[in-house]
Amino acid sequence: MEYAGFLDWLWHRGDTPCDLVDLSEVKVFYGPEHGPRPPRLAISLALLHHDTIAHNKLWDLVEPLPMTERLRYRELWGQLLSENAPLRVIDGEKLVSAPISFFDSLLMSFVTDKWQKVSMVFSWATISYWDDGISQTDDTFLAARLRALAESGREEIRGETARDTVLGEVRLARV
Repeated sequence: MEYAGFLDWLWHRGDTPCDLVDLSEVKVFYGPEHGPRPPRLAISLALLHHDTIAHNKLWDLVEPLPMTERLRYRELWGQLLSENAPLRVIDGEKLVSAPISFFDSLLMSFVTDKWQKVSMVFSWATISYWDDGISQTDDTFLAARLRALAESGREEIRGETARDTVLGEVRLARV
């Protein structure tokens, strides 16, 4: 579920009734045109091809959102807004506020003393959450954090272009 986006949308709808499709436990199956693929968790509509959405008839899963759940979600979003943190991340099964540096230790755990492609560090950081069936962030945000870590002297980046850190290489800073 794109949890933060959903909560923000719900917050702005006020008391207007709404229906939703909860994909949090839904496995999608692929049609024969996609070749042999095992079913997998849907995670997010943003990660699904429109043919996969149609093949699985995900619109058949629509249900009205009960008022008790709606009030609980709105209360959670109000709390997160009042905390005014730069990030919201999934911790276990809860959406929580997090500091801008939340992913720094994860990124640094994949940086070594040898030069390696930045894209490899991003890949390892991104897939580290896959076992949980969630997508926490993307390369754009990770690139900004990697640049901040380089500016702080914790690591070095070389070969970076002005637009694309992913093309560069990274290693731990030499002391």
